Amino acid sequence: MAMSSAKRAVAVAAVSGGGLTVLTGASIGLVMAEAKLARRAIGHAVEVPPRADGLFGAHLAARTIVTEPATGYAPADASPTSARSTAADRARAEERPLRFAMLGDSTAAGYGVERADQTPGALLAVALAAHVGRPLLYANVARVGACSDRLAEQVDALLADGPEHAPQVATIMIGANDVTHRLSPTESAAHLHDAVLRLRAAGCQVVVATCPDLGTIRPIQVPLRWLARRWSRRLAALQARAVHEAGGRSVPLGALLGPEFAARAELFGPDRFHPSAEGYATAAAAVLPALAAAVWQIARTGQAETPVAGGIPGTGLPPEDGEPPRPGPPTLTRQ
Repeated sequence: MAMSSAKRAVAVAAVSGGGLTVLTGASIGLVMAEAKLARRAIGHAVEVPPRADGLFGAHLAARTIVTEPATGYAPADASPTSARSTAADRARAEERPLRFAMLGDSTAAGYGVERADQTPGALLAVALAAHVGRPLLYANVARVGACSDRLAEQVDALLADGPEHAPQVATIMIGANDVTHRLSPTESAAHLHDAVLRLRAAGCQVVVATCPDLGTIRPIQVPLRWLARRWSRRLAALQARAVHEAGGRSVPLGALLGPEFAARAELFGPDRFHPSAEGYATAAAAVLPALAAAVWQIARTGQAETPVAGGIPGTGLPPEDGEPPRPGPPTLTRQ
């Protein structure tokens, strides 16, 4: 009898997860049964996440950080008039809100929390506005249930009004649904690469929180939990490479937070799949240093070009030789 398409997918996934894993008919049946039980325990995402889009830090006055490229610094032989004009351009750039966007799946949308200020995007917006000392205009185009192949339409939405309205900094959280829907990891990474590349071409700094460790999801039983951990780790590695090649920064959520989420049940919400408010705050705190470094990079150079991941807090990579020290890391304050 021919193997059913569902069972074939499990067998193929065991191979594609990195290293050949032989599943007998009984093993496949067990994994399929565990997958069905996990889906039943987790349920379907039906709630609409609270929206937090809008202006953050309206009370903040512009300080010294410039996050929007202006006309450039005046050359040494420039006239006083042109130098004053350049300074005025930079001052006007400082007065405008920093444009920050969130893309991705239900994690990026903040599914499961009760209040808008508990979503990861709002937490990052508050902290980033305080860090740069200027207002921040926040937009969230993430969609519950989205896989990486839906990122293109989210980027379309952000760039629809032209480059002058495009985000200057963006965070992408994506990957869990790609694993649960068994999308090809290579194709998922390619979709992410294209999304980051388009945002970078529009002058936007991009920080990607790669796939979390799905081996921490308690409704998933062994051996399916082992497979889920392997699949999510493989996808995260491919995502990091794709983001690097596209000119973005990556934050390995699974590697950084997997052990903590596995040990602390309170970091998960009622469905034991999506994070709780505390879980979202933990994830946002992991992303924030790289996000602040992205803004600092523009302030230092006056442009969006940057070496990917070099010296970014949380990556384990040293700063470049001769690079000046960064300002102290921002902190995430719940309000």
